[in-house]
Amino acid sequence: MEDAVSSQDLQQESDPSDDEHIEKASDKRTAIHQDSDSKPAVTKKRKRPTECFLSQPEEKQESTVKTKRRKKKKISDILEKSAPKPGVPEDLQNLLSQHFAENRSVIEIEELKLSDSCFLPANDLTHSFSSYLKEICPKWAKLRKNHKEKKSVVILVICSSALRSLELIKSMTAFKGDCRVLKLFAKHIKIKEQMNMLEKGVFHIGVGTPGRVKALVEQDGLCLNSTKYMILDWNWRDQKLRRMMDIPEIKKETIDLLEMCIIKLCREGSVKLGLF
Repeated sequence: MEDAVSSQDLQQESDPSDDEHIEKASDKRTAIHQDSDSKPAVTKKRKRPTECFLSQPEEKQESTVKTKRRKKKKISDILEKSAPKPGVPEDLQNLLSQHFAENRSVIEIEELKLSDSCFLPANDLTHSFSSYLKEICPKWAKLRKNHKEKKSVVILVICSSALRSLELIKSMTAFKGDCRVLKLFAKHIKIKEQMNMLEKGVFHIGVGTPGRVKALVEQDGLCLNSTKYMILDWNWRDQKLRRMMDIPEIKKETIDLLEMCIIKLCREGSVKLGLF
């Protein structure tokens, strides 16, 4: 009996230790469970620095905007800084040689060159149009009276636009006297009307654009055999500070007109060129 009692007592004494062991094990499980629950919070904190990558594209956009704002230099900007220089015969010679350098042989380019005797005195930027015409043509009254041929003019003036043509016609009042001046541009004037006027009347001065003058010569509406002087409005600049030879279309038409008939007449001595 004593042995049985002692064994039961031992069992009862061992029970508290088992409970403590169970409690410790449960505490460890709860601690592990808490650690496992806390891990996602740590991973969320690690993902936050990825937001800083948004700053890189913004820098690229700013750089692209800065490059777009840079503007190319225009012809007017370059000409505005440069001092105006009066045109000389050498300028026209160089222009012709550069234009034909790619498509013509050396011999053909030599045939297009003009001697100094083919040119009139150039404008030194001190003349008005009337004073310049008086200088290059001191015997104008005699030439005007002797000219009686139709479909021709004594003086042919080439400029860049119709508005510029009207300005030159108004500015030559002190020179022209009683002579008749014909407008040779395309704006508001049909080519047939100009051809009819040339056939019916006698005109002494023609002022216009190279494209319309070239068309009249090609259609036999204007004959240049009686022409004595051809004036290029070389030095005048428009609102964009461009001269007539700075405008590609006007430049090409003027060179075509010179090549078609003017250069030949200059070499023969019947026409003289002037740069106003």
